[in-house]
Parts: sequence; C-alpha cells; structure tokens
Amino acid sequence: MVDHAKAQAAGAERRLQELGIALPPPPTPFGAYVEAIRTGNLVFFSGMLPVVGHEPRYIGRVGGVLTAEDGRKAAETATLSALAAARDHLGSLDRVVRVVKLGVYIATEGDFRDHPKVADGASEMLLAVFGEEKLSGRVVLGVASLPLGLPIELELVLEVED
Repeated sequence: MVDHAKAQAAGAERRLQELGIALPPPPTPFGAYVEAIRTGNLVFFSGMLPVVGHEPRYIGRVGGVLTAEDGRKAAETATLSALAAARDHLGSLDRVVRVVKLGVYIATEGDFRDHPKVADGASEMLLAVFGEEKLSGRVVLGVASLPLGLPIELELVLEVED
C-alpha cells in the first residue's frame, strides 16, 4: 500500500510506479475523431471507454448483466485508457496541473441507484495518480445506452503546463 503523504509529494508518473499500475496502449478512435485536443492549457479527451487495444473489457448495462462492482472496474479501465491517452498526448502525466472536469456516463437499467459507487472507480484512480490537490468535481449520469454496448464512458478535461 502507498503512503498517501509520500505519494502526494511524488509526481503522477512516480505514483503509477509505486502503485504498480501499467497503463494500456493509448486508445485509438472508433470513428472520425481524435482522442485528444488541446486549446490553451486545457486538453479535452474524447469519450474514454473501458477498452484495451480496441477490445471492449465490459459489455452491458450496470444493474442488469453487470453488477455495480463490474461497473466500478469498467470505470477504472476507462480511466486507465484516459491516462494512457494523456501520456501519449503530453509525453508525461507529470505535466498535468489539475483535473478540471470528470464526467462519468453509466449505461444502466432504469431502477439502478448506485451511480456514485460506480463513478468512484474513475475518481479514486485519478486521486491515486494525481493526488487530492489536483482532483476535480464530477458529473455522474445514468443513460440508456453507450457506444458499442459499453457500460461506461468518461469525459475528461485536464489543465496542463506549457
């Protein structure tokens, strides 16, 4: 387990090492768009999905064929894809000044209510990598469906140094 005081002083790249997290290959688009675009000091990431190497890791709705814990793991996977895209775009996660926005979209069955528990999979991964001082607020929404039948899509905006 990582000492949080020590991890807070370390950069994001070092935290990944300390946590034993190996990022997947950077995601590639499923259509006619780019994974990331920078304007000024902000980097906007296209919807990040729980895929590795263009292969879905989870398919289905949370509260249906997938449990809340499955949804949480899918959110973690989507976050790792986002971090891989960020590293690919920036060269290093140490260039991240702060997480500006996190949106977590969850494909759910109509009566599902544990959205925050699922979204914590993404928030807690960002917290572990960037530290509390760089964490943002978030929006969590349950939706009827997401691309490719996936349970999670993340919206992420990062502020970066020049």
